[in-house]
Amino acid sequence: MEALKQDLVDCIRMLESSDIIDYNGHASIKLDDNRLLINIGSCQRSCLTTADICEIDFDGNVISGNGKPPLEFHLHVGIYKVRPDVKAIVHAHPKWSTFLTMTGNDYQPVYAQGTLVYPLPLLDSPNSINNPVMAGRLADTLGDRPAALMKAHGAVTVGETIQDAFVLANYLEENSYRQYMAMQIGTPYAFSKEEIEKCREKLWNPALFDRTWNHFKSKLAPISL
Repeated sequence: MEALKQDLVDCIRMLESSDIIDYNGHASIKLDDNRLLINIGSCQRSCLTTADICEIDFDGNVISGNGKPPLEFHLHVGIYKVRPDVKAIVHAHPKWSTFLTMTGNDYQPVYAQGTLVYPLPLLDSPNSINNPVMAGRLADTLGDRPAALMKAHGAVTVGETIQDAFVLANYLEENSYRQYMAMQIGTPYAFSKEEIEKCREKLWNPALFDRTWNHFKSKLAPISL
């Protein structure tokens, strides 16, 4: 359990240092018996510790921990209920991908790693996912995909591990940044279907995911207790 909590802490701190999560945002790891680990809503993401991780059930009841879950815990529960393959979720409010949704620009695969989440479905609502109805709408939008965007709101990525969800969140935002910047010059080149397939064959690779995770983890500064 402590190892999973530490992975969750590392994930959120890395997302914060990459400007993907700020004072909001959350990540979770699914446990057995309809329980999950998630950061408490009031925590400071930049200096998170395992003491800021709580264990809750699917109704949001705190089983253990020193605080309450974020109001959008429904987002996590809604996806876990319909996606047995998903064991970890990241929800953030990143800038570049959100800019695309605010202006009606579709996410395009302009970066090799960014192809892993393409095509990227969009929830056509900026509303917070803080109730079962909105959670159901998001889960329906996500379908069997590894990621989705929420109009003028943010993004969600899922995976078999928290490492997977972190890496995909990073790839999604990096692709969106490159797409946005290229759009300031002209029309970005989007990878072809064949190029996307080749990228996935090469890049959807646990060893490469570990490399990405370890790259960002090596930059984390120690927390002074």
